[in-house]
Amino acid sequence: LFRDGLLPEQTHFVGFARSDLTVDASNTACMPYMKVADSEAERLSVFFTVTSYVSGKYADESAFSNLHTHLLSLPGGGKANRLFYLALPPSVYHDVTKNIKHHGMSTKGWSRVIVEKPFGRDLQSSEELSTHLSSLFTEDQIYRIDHYLGKEMVQNLMVLRFGNRIFGPIWNRDSIACVVLTFKEPFGTQGRGGYFDDFGIIRDVMQNHLLQMLSLVAMEKPASTSSDDVRDEKVKVLKCIAPITMSDVVLGQYVGDPEGEGDAKLGYLDDPTVPKGSTQATFTTAVLYVHNERWDGVPFILRCGKALNERKAEVRLQFTEVPGDIFGAQCRRNELVVRVQPNEAVYAKMMSKKPGVYFHPEETELDLTYKSRYKDVKLPDAYERLILDVFCGSQMHFVRSDELREAWRIFTPLLHQIENEKIPPTPYKYGSRGPTEADELSKRVGFRYEGTYKWVNPHRL
Repeated sequence: LFRDGLLPEQTHFVGFARSDLTVDASNTACMPYMKVADSEAERLSVFFTVTSYVSGKYADESAFSNLHTHLLSLPGGGKANRLFYLALPPSVYHDVTKNIKHHGMSTKGWSRVIVEKPFGRDLQSSEELSTHLSSLFTEDQIYRIDHYLGKEMVQNLMVLRFGNRIFGPIWNRDSIACVVLTFKEPFGTQGRGGYFDDFGIIRDVMQNHLLQMLSLVAMEKPASTSSDDVRDEKVKVLKCIAPITMSDVVLGQYVGDPEGEGDAKLGYLDDPTVPKGSTQATFTTAVLYVHNERWDGVPFILRCGKALNERKAEVRLQFTEVPGDIFGAQCRRNELVVRVQPNEAVYAKMMSKKPGVYFHPEETELDLTYKSRYKDVKLPDAYERLILDVFCGSQMHFVRSDELREAWRIFTPLLHQIENEKIPPTPYKYGSRGPTEADELSKRVGFRYEGTYKWVNPHRL
């Protein structure tokens, strides 16, 4: 953002942490993570002139008084706005936010606080954190960041739905058989198992990223694109979802593939940072239903996992069969797919006549792959986009407290049951599609996987 001149000219960047670092040491530590082209070296050196670092303990009020004094000493510091990004473990949130409120707020400008997930680990802990934050800050000062809401295709869902006449009339239970929201990673925990084991895949991905995408797919049209109008509709649709029951869930945990290479030979329990005999799930498929007029009876299938066969995040709407079939059961269901990553795309799977002298239908697609259509457009990183939104004061792509409450209400009973009963996950092989039971659950609730569709890259023809 600084490189591209998108921030106010007088912005200063101040690091605050327990480590006793010099500014130079802190800058050097950042270098391996900064993608700097040779032509940008000069801009980087300008950036380093506006960075500084203050060391102190998170619970120490005097350390925050020092920070406040340092901020006031910067050019324009007396009137400046302040944006606090809390890249911290949840255990220190209470102390840090209290000290920011009492010793760190801007005297003349605005103060805003960015909070990262996890926002608690269940409904009760999340409510406690929300109550604590709301006792210190107003809702318009709190920015709960979920980086999925900064992704191009997640933001595109609203334009696709509400900016196109062709989708409006069919975006409901009369035409849609099921909705599948997928998040797949081709790697395991790779030494981060200790952190992961504490939270698990449901808290890590499903309760936030996938549920956020679901609410954008399922919500009604907001009165406007203002932050609160959009978030009102998301909350409304979450309120229509009953808590998930175990009968609609499949849990999995990856095991090593003896024929795999490198990490693929190692299962989750082979990660030295994972507690022995852990029953934590690394894969989950869950089915939710939105009990309202638009979606009654349509299954929303949420699937996420680690150590799977590919990296992919997508939203897939599968439509019902054409009534009154005249083609002898040769037609497959239409699908509209929004691929969030990798290679952003929107494509519709549809039937067309096979070219030539035949008169058979065959599957083809209408394809909007971003890399082909928008050749030289650089899509900003999700965090770039969201941090810029905080500067601008736009909260549309951030999670409001009532939205968070509803999300935890849906998942907390399931999480407690899994933990209290130590429900064993089904083993699946590293690099596979996940447990076959998950595919069977999807099929049982109405998803059809034909396996007949062949995608041809039109740009290689």
